[in-house]
Amino acid sequence: MSVDDQAGLAPYAARAANSRGRRHPEPAPEYRSEYQRDRDRIVHSSAFRRLEYKTQVFVNHEGDMFRTRLTHSIEVAQIGRAIARALRLNEDLVEAIALAHDLGHTPFGHSGQDALNHCMKDHGGFEHNLQSLRVVDELEERYAEFNGLNLTYETREGILKHCSLKNAAAMGEVGERFLKKQQPGLEAQLANLADEIAYNNHDVDDGLRAGLITVEQLNGIRLFNEQHERVAAAHPGIGTRRLVHEVVRRMINRQVRDLVETSRARIADSGVASLDEVRAGSAPLIGFSAPMAEWNLELKQFLRAQLYRHYRVKRMSSKADRIMKALFGAFMEDLQVLPPEYQQKAVRSERDAGVAGRARVVADYIAGMTDRYAIGEYERLFDPARLT
Repeated sequence: MSVDDQAGLAPYAARAANSRGRRHPEPAPEYRSEYQRDRDRIVHSSAFRRLEYKTQVFVNHEGDMFRTRLTHSIEVAQIGRAIARALRLNEDLVEAIALAHDLGHTPFGHSGQDALNHCMKDHGGFEHNLQSLRVVDELEERYAEFNGLNLTYETREGILKHCSLKNAAAMGEVGERFLKKQQPGLEAQLANLADEIAYNNHDVDDGLRAGLITVEQLNGIRLFNEQHERVAAAHPGIGTRRLVHEVVRRMINRQVRDLVETSRARIADSGVASLDEVRAGSAPLIGFSAPMAEWNLELKQFLRAQLYRHYRVKRMSSKADRIMKALFGAFMEDLQVLPPEYQQKAVRSERDAGVAGRARVVADYIAGMTDRYAIGEYERLFDPARLT
């Protein structure tokens, strides 16, 4: 007996019973909804486990307390579920999207993605949202009857946040909304902004912990300063570490509250009464108020200038760039240095799609690596002292 997930949901929320289904038909799950099944498949996937050792901002071995792609994904899911509950949207779908949204991310964070995209520029490029969908559609090998995780359309839609028209045209049903200029469901819109709330605020926390940015600098940022003044006034003499935690949690709460209140008003004003009407809309309905959007932009610009471009972060980014490009070049030059299963995939793919097919398999292999595995592969290939 499949679980009914409709109780208490708004009329415009996604319902598992009304899902557009899976690429490969399956019997309905017992004792859980279709979106709960999606979530469970994601949590049990190899790609999800590897997120534990993939960079958020700081490479995994730089410290045990920094966030990784795994802890970030869990935090996105927690924030997303809270917002979904407040807006009477489908929490299980939001959670599934949140947990899957970074499955295709490369080692070494955005610098790794940029390097791999550079390597793939003549072979279709590389983008981590597309790769996350590729992971759940094709690359996971767990089930006897199909490749991938065979997730529902709605979860796959939420994973694919961005897509060029050229790529969308080749992606079937999940790419149609980009061609038709339609909106995704509210759960997908929500998960995208929960991701933004999580990484902005937790990068503040990690940046302070690493000593790359300071409280004094952040007091020039209105979103931080507003909460810092309130905490300092209410708790004079509080220790720095506890103060930072208190400020960051209040920043998250401030943004969540704004998002819920603004989105609730937009939905009411729009008059939408169904998921189809949400999709037909001209603009997203989940979003921040204009003042909060401005404060968020100010925070993002600060982090870009002061944290992501800090010389210590740039040093690691430079190393990551060299590692990624060297690995790609070595594997493209000689398939025999790939693991046997990838050799076979590359040969088949090259036979079907030429050099671009070979490159895509090499990119799949590299993108699936953790930070430390990529470093180990680099050493095994290029360090004469490492024979295995």
